[in-house]
This record gives sequence, C-alpha cells and structure tokens, in this order.
Amino acid sequence: MSSSSLLWCLLVVCVLTVVQIYAAEEPKVLKVFNLRASDLDSDLLGIPDAYVEVFRAYGFLGRTEVKNNNHDPSWQEEFSYLNARENNILRLEVYDSDILSDDLLGTCERSIKNGTWKHQCFLKTGGILNYSYTLEPLQ
Repeated sequence: MSSSSLLWCLLVVCVLTVVQIYAAEEPKVLKVFNLRASDLDSDLLGIPDAYVEVFRAYGFLGRTEVKNNNHDPSWQEEFSYLNARENNILRLEVYDSDILSDDLLGTCERSIKNGTWKHQCFLKTGGILNYSYTLEPLQ
C-alpha cells in the first residue's frame, strides 16, 4: 500500500472515530438566566440603557430588553438552546443602547460545563455582569 493510501485510511478512521464519539454523546439543553448587572458606567449622554446579547458557540440565542437609565439592571429573560455540548462556548455581550450606535460595555465568555453554575464577569468599561446557566440532559 502506498504511503498516500495509508494516510487516507488513517484520516478516514480518525474522522469516523470522532463522529462516533460525538454521536454517542447525549444531547443536552443549555439555559441561561438570572442576568443582572451592577455599577455600569455611563457614557457622555448619562445613565446607560443596557441590554445583553447571548451567543452559544457560533449561534445567536437572543437579546434582552433594554433597561433604560439604570446602572444596576436585571433582566427576566431566559435563553435556551437544544443540542448543546459540554465545552461549547457561551458568550454574553453587554451594550449601552444609543441613538446612533450602541456601545459595547464588555464581553463575558466561558466554556460551559455540566450542571448549574453562577458566574460573575467584570466588564471592560466598568461594572459587573452576573448570570447563571444550566447544562443538563434533555428530559
């Protein structure tokens, strides 16, 4: 067998092994909830009008409502995603809504783990975002 044929066979075996492992993993649901911020910095126009955008890996999960004129907003929205996997990346982006363009106040990013977790993230412009998530099997 030529070396290129051997390399192709090894590549096929590796790909099939990865697919088999991935397919065997139990599908899970990711839920993101209890979003609240504190001590958000204001811009030149005054108190922030904050909202959060939520992403899982490469997918957009949703956006909270805008909380006008609030340094310490909290949001009631809950975001869910089916077929999430452990070690997927969860990203939350906090914005200040403005008339011309929204200002990014900070980004929180982490690799998700099984179970229920509470996290605190320090935003680049000042302030803190607290949030919780659960990654659990579909029931």
